[in-house]
Amino acid sequence: MKFQLKNIALLLITAITFSSCTNDNETPFVANELQGITKIQEITNDTHIVELYSATGSLQQGYNAISLRIKNKITNAYEKNATIIWAPLMQMTTKSHACPYSAVAKTVGKETLYNGYIVFQMAENTMEHWSLTVNYTINGVAFTANKQISVPASAKQRVTTFTGTDGTKYIVALIDPVTPKVATNDMTVGVFKMETMLLFPVVDGFKVKIDPRMPSMSNHGSPNNIDLTQSIADKLYHGKLSLTMTGYWKINLQLLNANNEVLKGEAITDLVPASSIYFEVEF
Repeated sequence: MKFQLKNIALLLITAITFSSCTNDNETPFVANELQGITKIQEITNDTHIVELYSATGSLQQGYNAISLRIKNKITNAYEKNATIIWAPLMQMTTKSHACPYSAVAKTVGKETLYNGYIVFQMAENTMEHWSLTVNYTINGVAFTANKQISVPASAKQRVTTFTGTDGTKYIVALIDPVTPKVATNDMTVGVFKMETMLLFPVVDGFKVKIDPRMPSMSNHGSPNNIDLTQSIADKLYHGKLSLTMTGYWKINLQLLNANNEVLKGEAITDLVPASSIYFEVEF
């Protein structure tokens, strides 16, 4: 009898311990939603908590892949069927403007997670900052949440903003490789234009020419690079970036329109060691 009572007591303790470890208002599948991403911050209103996530747990100047989920404050449950639109805005000293950003979609294979991207073309400073408004609808009821977000400068240049010879302002952002290697890397870039201070659509049918160079090594280049062209599937620009050794690389760029006319950027020669538009990688 004592042996049976002891076993029952151990089972009860185990059950209580397991319950306390898996509770925290999160079912196991919800916890598994977050594999590979870390919380950036929360944006709240009276009804919900909007949680923002990224691979690094932070944002930075340039392209940012962002995930989010919405938690009901009363039930502590995460919403599975929300329709979401977000709106980033830079509050400058004399004006405000938006930036390129994608639609927000349900993350494939996830129950509560949504995702998209935002390209912050400039970093915050002591006088100017970014805010993010999340507008969403659940069961026909509309909600909004807004908060300031931190967008520090990137260590290396991952986005370039310029005016082309056609008078249009463009934003070109490096997406991949995130972790470059000594290899021929898949390269992905986003190309956007400013139509208004709030509208920055994807540019269609252009080309991005690349010429990676190592300034510290006599500005030598690399073989087997493939210029970037647009994919119909994701509207982004894809090509191949060859990096032959570790160190600092400047990826010189030229942006060409649909007529193969150079809108910005210079070809590298003995007299022109760098383009006026470029990305930087170091590994």
